Amino acid sequence: MREVDVSEIADVVAKLSIEACCELGADVMAALETALEHEESPTAREVLKEIIENDKIAADETVPMCQDTGVAVIFLEVGQDVHFVGGDLNEAINRGVAQGYTEGYLRKSLVAHPLKRKNTGDNTPAVVHVEIVPGDRVRVRFAPKGGGSENMSTVRMMAPAAGREGVKKFVVDWVSQAGANPCPPVIVGVGLGGTFEKAALLAKKALLREIGERAKDPDDAQLERAILEEVNELGIGPQGFGGRITALEVFVESHPCHIASLPVAVNLQCHAARHKEAVV
Repeated sequence: MREVDVSEIADVVAKLSIEACCELGADVMAALETALEHEESPTAREVLKEIIENDKIAADETVPMCQDTGVAVIFLEVGQDVHFVGGDLNEAINRGVAQGYTEGYLRKSLVAHPLKRKNTGDNTPAVVHVEIVPGDRVRVRFAPKGGGSENMSTVRMMAPAAGREGVKKFVVDWVSQAGANPCPPVIVGVGLGGTFEKAALLAKKALLREIGERAKDPDDAQLERAILEEVNELGIGPQGFGGRITALEVFVESHPCHIASLPVAVNLQCHAARHKEAVV
């Protein structure tokens, strides 16, 4: 059994919160630059140039690449041989979020109650997902999720008869309906199967993958490519000004489901596809 002091987790969360909001991943930056090479619309090209320049300035000056620094979504993979000491894990995570958002001058976007709307003042509490895995390490993945793209996400309980084509049509139609609202070029996370809540979690977790990382299931990988192709035929383009590149990537994560169900979730991510990770 390996002991991990929760203060270590708090320090990691604080560090990752700043890095995630200020430093775009190399895979996303490369995808934006590739999009610029393939985009034909002059207006769309200018938009992509502005996005790329903005992201480079953010990294160089350690300032947020977007004013919406989002809800702090944290995925923890906890080794089953880990024993946490030194206090409450959830409290430590929230302490780290508060520290990072304060020291990094990141916008605090959390309200304490959905209807009362009073800001919590430190962007806590975080949304935390915990998975128990083999080993004695803790993998911390921090993914700030902005309101614009999150608001353009959905879950639908489809009939199994809808099949592959029905799923593809639903996802493409939803991206079309979302239009410019989620700040394209987007990354599309698709959760397929499980239950109502599992599909939504799969869709969000899919957004943690690196650009170009195909699904392990060959059929899911094929579906990813098919959806991406159709989405990029919609003509929405960067920031909705038209063009060839509406999405940088589509990720599909699937899970076994009930014989009577076909849950499908779509979680859209804007071009500021922010996530960072560390292992303790």
